Amino acid sequence: MEPVSEFKSKSGLKRIFSAFLYSIDGFKSAWKHEHAFRQEVSLFAVGTIIALVLRISAFEKLVLIGVLMLILIVELINSSIEAVVDRVSLERHPLSKNAKDFGSAAVLLTCLLAAGAWGVVLFNRFY
Repeated sequence: MEPVSEFKSKSGLKRIFSAFLYSIDGFKSAWKHEHAFRQEVSLFAVGTIIALVLRISAFEKLVLIGVLMLILIVELINSSIEAVVDRVSLERHPLSKNAKDFGSAAVLLTCLLAAGAWGVVLFNRFY
C-alpha cells in the first residue's frame, strides 16, 4: 500500500474550502516573494482595464484578458518549479538549471502568445 499524504484526507466541502485557503496562501506567497509575479499582476490589471474599455466584441475582451491571466498561471507554475528545485538543493546542477530554464521559457512563450493576441485584436480594431 502506498503512503498517503495527510493533506489528501479531506473530502467534500471541507476539501474545497481547504483548497481555496491554500490557493489564497499561494497568491499571498507569490505576491510577497516573486517580483515577476507582482509585475505581471500589474500588467494584468492595466490590460484588463484597457480590454474592458476597448470597443471590441465580448469574445475579444475574453481573449485579451484570458491571455494575460494565462501569463499569471504559467508564472505560478514556474515559481513552483523553482521552489521545488531550490528545496531539493541550492547547489548548482545542470538538471536544476534545465528545470528553471524550461519554466522560464514557458513564461516567455506565454508572453509572446499574449503579445500576438493583443497585436491581432488591436490591429483589427484600429486598421
